[in-house]
Amino acid sequence: MAISRAKALFSRSFSSLSSNPLRVCVVGSGPAGFYTAEKMLKTHKEVEVDIIDRLPTPYGLVRSGVAPDHPETKLSLPENLQQIVTNQFLRVAQNERCSFIGDVSLGSSVSLSELREIYDVVVLAYGAESDRVLGIPGEDLTGIHSAREFVWWYNGHPDCRHFAPDLKGSDTAVILGQGNVALDVARILLRPPAELATTDISSHALAALEESSIRKVYLVGRRGPVQAACTAKELREVLGIRDLHINIQEADLVKTPADEEELKNSRIQRRVYELLSKAVVSESTHLCTSQREIHFVFFRKPVGFLDSDDRTGHVAGVHFEKTILKGGFGKQVAVGTGQFEDLDCRLVLKSIGYKSVPVDGLPFDASKGIVPNIGGRVLVDSAGDHQHLEGVYVCGWLKRGPTGIIATNLYCAEETVVSISEDLEKGVLSAPSFPKPGREGLLQLLDSRNVKVIPFCAWEKIDTEEKRLGSLKNKPRDKLSTWEELLKVALE
Repeated sequence: MAISRAKALFSRSFSSLSSNPLRVCVVGSGPAGFYTAEKMLKTHKEVEVDIIDRLPTPYGLVRSGVAPDHPETKLSLPENLQQIVTNQFLRVAQNERCSFIGDVSLGSSVSLSELREIYDVVVLAYGAESDRVLGIPGEDLTGIHSAREFVWWYNGHPDCRHFAPDLKGSDTAVILGQGNVALDVARILLRPPAELATTDISSHALAALEESSIRKVYLVGRRGPVQAACTAKELREVLGIRDLHINIQEADLVKTPADEEELKNSRIQRRVYELLSKAVVSESTHLCTSQREIHFVFFRKPVGFLDSDDRTGHVAGVHFEKTILKGGFGKQVAVGTGQFEDLDCRLVLKSIGYKSVPVDGLPFDASKGIVPNIGGRVLVDSAGDHQHLEGVYVCGWLKRGPTGIIATNLYCAEETVVSISEDLEKGVLSAPSFPKPGREGLLQLLDSRNVKVIPFCAWEKIDTEEKRLGSLKNKPRDKLSTWEELLKVALE
C-alpha cells in the first residue's frame, strides 16, 4: 500500500488536537486493548491512540473466544452481550483521535524498540496466544490438542482454519481441566449440531461436528467438586443440554472440614457444588436413554498418555493417578496416592491454561507467564529496585495472567491508565527533544517493509461480507476463516 493511500485511509479531522498530542500505541485489539484506548481518550483530551493487531479483525476473544452457543450471545432483548461490547469498542474505533491498524505483527512487522521510538507511550495488551504444557510422557502424540486450538477452530480464527481434530476415531473425548473453557469445549462437543447451526460457529467446524462420533465426554480434574474452577453459569449451561446423561460419582461429593470452610467463604464455589449435587440426585430419579454422556471425574491427575497399538504415534488413552487433597482451608493441594487407572480415548483436549508469549526487548516472567509490572508499569526486572521500562505499560492477560471475564479488563485498563497519567503528571515520562511521529511514522515504516495494513474501514468490509453470508444460512454471520479470504475482502 502506498504511503499516500495509507494516510488517506487513516485520516481524521484533527482540528481539536494540539499540534503535539501525546502519541500512544496500544498493541492488541481485544477487550484489554480497547478498554485502555477508551480510558486514555476520556482521560486525556490531547492524545492520539493507535491500536495495532496482528489480525485483520479486531476485538480479540470477543470474536474468537466467546462460545457461539452462549445464550446471552443469541438473545436480543434488547441486545446480546457480545453486541453490546462490540458496539462499545466500535465507538472507540470511530473516535477521531483513534485508529485501528490491523495485520501488523509485533516482532516481525515492527519491533518493540521501534514502537518506543515512534510513540510516547506503548501499552502491550496482546493477551495470551499460546498454551501451558503438562510436561508428561506422550504429550506430543497425535490427537492431543489444546482447548485454545479447539476454541479458535470453532470460532473461525484464521490460525486454526486447518486444525483437524479427530471426531470420528472414537466415541470418547477427554478434557483435562474443569474451568469455563473446558465446559465450553464439552458443550460444543455434546450439543446437537442442529442447535449450533443458527449461531456464528464456523462452517467448517459445524460440518465436522455434524459427522462427529463423540458421544462421551470426560471432564477430569485433579481436585474435587468443591475446587472446580468453573462458574455456576457455565456449569448450568452444560447441565441443561437436553437428553444428556450426567455422570458424577456420589463418593466424590463427600466434603471434608476444609471443604466446608471453602464453601462457607465462597458463594461461587457453593453454587457450583450445589449444582453438581442436584445433578446427581436428578440423574438417579430420571433415567436418560440418550446416547450422549458427560462424566465429571474428580481426584485424578494425568501422568502420561498412551500410544496406540494399531496407530503408532496416535493417542489411545490417558494414564491417571488417583489423588487426595492435603492441606488446610484455602491451601488444599492434590497429592498422588500411588493408585493408577487408564481411560481410553482418541481425542484429548488440554484445558490447563493459556500462556502469553514474550517479544524481544520486553521483560518476561516465564514462571508466571506475565510481564513483570506494578500497576501496569513494566519493570526492567521482577527483582531488585523495581526500575520501570520508561514509556512501556501492560494490560490484560499479559499483565495479570489468563484470568477473569471481559469486564475484568475494564478495571485492569483503568489501573494502567491511572499509572500512565501519574507518570505524565510527575514528569516520569521524558519529554522528547522533538515530537515523536506516532501514526505517520508507523505507517511510513510499515510501507517501507511492504506491510499492507488493514484500517478499520477495511475490517468493516469483512464485517459486512460475513453478515451477508450469514443471512444466506440463517446465521448472524458466517465468518471468513482463512487469511486469504479475510485479506481479499479487506483490500479489494
